[in-house]
Amino acid sequence: MVERVWPALVDLVVPLQCGGCARPGTRWCRTCAREIADAPIEVRTRVALPVPAYALGRYSGVRRQAILELKERGRSDLSVPLGRAVATALLALDRWSELPAAERLLLIPAPTRRMSARRRGGDPVTAIAGSAARALGGRVEVTPLLVTSMWARDSAHLSAGERGDNLTGAIRIRRSVRSRFSAVCGLDAAVVLLDDVLTTGATVAESVSVLANAGVEVHLVLVIAAA
Repeated sequence: MVERVWPALVDLVVPLQCGGCARPGTRWCRTCAREIADAPIEVRTRVALPVPAYALGRYSGVRRQAILELKERGRSDLSVPLGRAVATALLALDRWSELPAAERLLLIPAPTRRMSARRRGGDPVTAIAGSAARALGGRVEVTPLLVTSMWARDSAHLSAGERGDNLTGAIRIRRSVRSRFSAVCGLDAAVVLLDDVLTTGATVAESVSVLANAGVEVHLVLVIAAA
């Protein structure tokens, strides 16, 4: 009885609606699921990237709304459908031979500031990566190696050049996972850097550079949406 009544009471306080289109009565509707499951698109950025970058689509419509709901409005449940969409995109990229043949797939979430992660109850990109890994199976590992220093400014209103200057030296390897470097570097793995929104490319470019300097080769960047 409690199991049936409690969700109904919650729905009275927080109406159940789709995280992509606000359709009532469902957390994620079939129409949004189909739209976000389209084949990934290759994207170009103002900051040159040393590896190919792909997105599930443009930062508009369903993708934009879902990201805002997840990051700014606490809809942590949306990490599941977004993760499944990422898994579908990775399978497509593998079929297109965009990923190297390897025994394992390593997903590295793009860095976030600890303050932002605490405010949101956790890092949304890491949650999406975890959902994608569960959908893909046991040979996929999520390794949150990167973090952004607390003194880096919010880059939302910065130009491409300002974003690059802001992030230089600000992205680093997490101290808590330094001991895993030898294991990560020793894996026969395709490595994908995962992020939510790709704008100028400054964050992922610096992330790829930091990982390369640490001995981790990134093969591809994948994001939910390209601005």
